[in-house]
Amino acid sequence: MKAENEQRTGLLYGFGAYGLWGLVPLFWPLLKPSGAVEILAHRMVWSLAVVGVALLALRRWSWIRELLRRPRKLGLTALAASVISVNWGLYIWAVNNGQVVEASLGYFINPLVTIAIGVLVLGERLRRAQWAAVGIGFAAVLVLAVGYGRPPWISLVLAFSFAAYGLIKKKLDMGGLESLTAETALLFPPALAYLLWLGFEGRSTFATEGLGHSLLLAATGLVTAIPLIFFGMAAVRVPLSTLGLLQYMAPVFQFGLGVLYFHEAMPPERWAGFSLVWAALAILTWEALRTSRRSRARLAAAAATALGTTPQDIPGAALAEGPAGPSAAAREPA
Repeated sequence: MKAENEQRTGLLYGFGAYGLWGLVPLFWPLLKPSGAVEILAHRMVWSLAVVGVALLALRRWSWIRELLRRPRKLGLTALAASVISVNWGLYIWAVNNGQVVEASLGYFINPLVTIAIGVLVLGERLRRAQWAAVGIGFAAVLVLAVGYGRPPWISLVLAFSFAAYGLIKKKLDMGGLESLTAETALLFPPALAYLLWLGFEGRSTFATEGLGHSLLLAATGLVTAIPLIFFGMAAVRVPLSTLGLLQYMAPVFQFGLGVLYFHEAMPPERWAGFSLVWAALAILTWEALRTSRRSRARLAAAAATALGTTPQDIPGAALAEGPAGPSAAAREPA
């Protein structure tokens, strides 16, 4: 019962995280007339304030000394900060310039780009279904390039930057709150310097557009930190396969807002391109669920062999086997 309650709580946190990320296009237009770079700088400054308060409350400071003692890890953190700043800045610019649909496409194709980076950088081997998904995704980009009259560069930069960020984070192996703190701490000096320069030049909107506008700019820290904290709470309570399915919530919400709320154009060729992307993601999701089920079946069979029982005697093993049974799952290629 306790495990079920934990998983239910984790699902709620997961819905909260991806739901907030999906609805964030409604927030950035509220910050006009601030430009994308000014908004980004405020996001960096105020995010550090929010995560600093969170760490103070949790008393989690020991990791800082370890990070400072490891130059390579500190360099990777700086690289991650640079990459995510490109991602954040471009996304804010895209939303505030009527490109919400194209921005959502970036997060739809991100899993496909992540797989491609795994092959090219990490030397991973793809299964046939994954190759099919990547191929369909590449065809979708070509169709969308024809539809837009240019490559969907906003989508591609968002997808590749976030995939690269994920790769760097994998090598860093830091907690979400700790890594965000380290990244925003490194971004804080140039961001603060830029905001001070804007104020010196008389171009800052922080103190010239009223108290409400100033509070909204300060709220960028909460907009950044709260979904990440929710995600961290979800990640320790629900399986990664569930989080993998939940991740599609954000671009679905963003796409819906772009079409239904912001009334962005969707001619037939764009529908065709998005349909190909969704087909690729459907194949990818089906393949991931199938592989997960087979992995559970193999574990159940191995446990049964070790215990001298049958897989059906192990709780949950029958469900993991599926109709093919453990031996069939073990024979078939992953």
